[in-house]
Amino acid sequence: MSESNPIFYHSPQTRSSSVLVLLEELDAPYKLRDLNFKAGAQRQPDYLAVNPLGKVPAIVHNGALVTELGAVFIYLADAFPQKQLAPAIGDPLRGPYLRWLVFYGSAFEPAVMDRYMKKEPPRSTSAYGDFEGVMSLINDQLATGPYLLGERFTAADILWASALRWTTGFGLVPASPQITAYIDRVTSRPAFVRVAETDAQLLKVHEAAAAAVEG
Repeated sequence: MSESNPIFYHSPQTRSSSVLVLLEELDAPYKLRDLNFKAGAQRQPDYLAVNPLGKVPAIVHNGALVTELGAVFIYLADAFPQKQLAPAIGDPLRGPYLRWLVFYGSAFEPAVMDRYMKKEPPRSTSAYGDFEGVMSLINDQLATGPYLLGERFTAADILWASALRWTTGFGLVPASPQITAYIDRVTSRPAFVRVAETDAQLLKVHEAAAAAVEG
């Protein structure tokens, strides 16, 4: 495999699964490096030399390291434009596309985690306002559907459908009719099905390896 192909660091049942879906949707070549979190691979020196925080996803492409979920999505969708999953610079949808990719990490995740931890930050200093406002904005946007940007399916939909599926699944986010229909619509795509199968196989291997070490 050529050095120009990204090396993708991944562990099943983590946020990096959505990046694996993106790579499949992009039909992009990549080299998968799976990390066994159950065996603590994310804290081993080899991986800490890649990402000192020991998190996934991470990619290395043409010698450059990219971490943080939103940044990885932006980078990959631009680096592999053949499927047109990222509106190009100059496209009127480029701004809304970037807005929703960044909104996930800057507003949605903090709002969900504060809610889970039963923290109520003062609205005047909160980075996202309040949880209800965040969810209202998401539901209103999805009502314009079928996708976040209307008729245009983009990389942002992969990120958001993945995030909404796990947050509603754990009861962290109310499953409104708009959200439920959106999750079903996006996650029924073949790339999501393939990644679910890949993750299930990796998880079995990881669990067996961790059990062997403990035994």
